[in-house]
Amino acid sequence: MTLPVEQTWFVLVELLTDLRKKDVDVPVEITEDIRLVRTSINFYKSDTENPEMIRELKRINDMLNSIQEKLLELAESVAPDYPDEWIEKLKRASRGEEVHKPPETKSRFIVGAPPGFAAARVHLKEPIAEDRVQDIAETHSLIIEFEEDDLLAVYGDSEDIKKGLKEIGSFFRE
Repeated sequence: MTLPVEQTWFVLVELLTDLRKKDVDVPVEITEDIRLVRTSINFYKSDTENPEMIRELKRINDMLNSIQEKLLELAESVAPDYPDEWIEKLKRASRGEEVHKPPETKSRFIVGAPPGFAAARVHLKEPIAEDRVQDIAETHSLIIEFEEDDLLAVYGDSEDIKKGLKEIGSFFRE
């Protein structure tokens, strides 16, 4: 079961995605706020019994309301009745109904990172050749380990990790 704020978040992400498909220019701030809310929801879920988390939940709700208002305003520019279906989904989410089934994920923490190194985990859509990954690792002074065929752990300086990830990502734009 997911929380109503989490269901609302799922609906807003779906609305944001749909607006972009309809070539609506969505401000970057909204996307950043949606990411921040997701992080806040995960933080809240880590200890819902803590009295301090009640303030966090209020902040999450306030942020969701602000994002919702902005996205529905953008939705009105698509068509006068376009926001109606989204308003209905948002109502259902606020009542605690499961509008979206959350993806099944298991938490995977990067353990054993060398001291002083930054770390990243990359889940690839399709496997990449190990020799090519090792070339990227050598070029950018990184340690790259295959945890699975499509899951990499990357260790190194944070700037080097960014450069290495950009190079790995280029394989999936072709």
